[in-house]
Amino acid sequence: MTEFLEGKVALVTGAGNEIGRAIVVAMARAGASVVINDIGVSLSGEGGSASPAEETKAEIESFGGKAVISTDSVSSWDGAQRMVKLANDAFGRLDIVVNNAGILRDAIFHKMTPEQWLSVVDVHLNGSFFVSRAAADVFRAQESGAYVHMVSTSGLIGNVGQANYSAAKLGVAGLSKSIALDMQRYNVRSNCIAPFAWGRMTGNIPAETPDQIARVENLKKMTLEKNAPLAVFLGSDHAKDVTGQIFSVRRNEIFLMNQSRPIRSVQSSDGWTPQTVRDHAIPALRASFHQLDRSQDIFTWEPC
Repeated sequence: MTEFLEGKVALVTGAGNEIGRAIVVAMARAGASVVINDIGVSLSGEGGSASPAEETKAEIESFGGKAVISTDSVSSWDGAQRMVKLANDAFGRLDIVVNNAGILRDAIFHKMTPEQWLSVVDVHLNGSFFVSRAAADVFRAQESGAYVHMVSTSGLIGNVGQANYSAAKLGVAGLSKSIALDMQRYNVRSNCIAPFAWGRMTGNIPAETPDQIARVENLKKMTLEKNAPLAVFLGSDHAKDVTGQIFSVRRNEIFLMNQSRPIRSVQSSDGWTPQTVRDHAIPALRASFHQLDRSQDIFTWEPC
């Protein structure tokens, strides 16, 4: 597999644990020199330690890979600049950015605090912009580069108690599409992966009712490393014609997710009034309304 990323340099945020660690290790095994960005905080963003990144670096070096550590926060513009500079200083270039760093501050919407909202948006959405924008100058100058953004079906489909996380992740999907459009002239690609995996991000899912227990048992089958092969591919030159897409990985399944498009329309030559909207437009459109689905309502079968 080393030919996939031989000579490439990858920056992976949140790479000290979980999916980020699986991806950065897989990219190193595929031949990339890697920047392991991680500040070692808890799932809620508290604390901080370099040890997770150090453990990941030791694993990579054990099989002959090359890695350096960044402990800057993605939610800092200056920190993002330093990450990119570190890649250039250590390895002379940067080819791949994986925006994976994230935290959770779940709460039902009417109980969500401004701090819970801002902290999650800062890491997921602002962090993805800061790191992507810091790398954009390098990618544009060398006329090549690949972004891989980790999003979530919580945003693409929906989930309860995650307004901050869902909004941020859906925002990242929009950011990715904009990057793909704006930077295609420089041969720069941007894609998203919505991962299913059992780990810190899913470990707090309730498991009290029979249905909840069954869901958690299915999630446990979806191990973290299952997401890494697609990320490696998307970062490689083999994906040179793949951009602006949203994928999802669920154990051994890879899905291409749809993106918002018109699905039905009505027209009135005389224009619309509130009454004709009520009497004609809505009845005609209602059959195509989306239900208030959650991710688990759509993915109802056991992971293959």
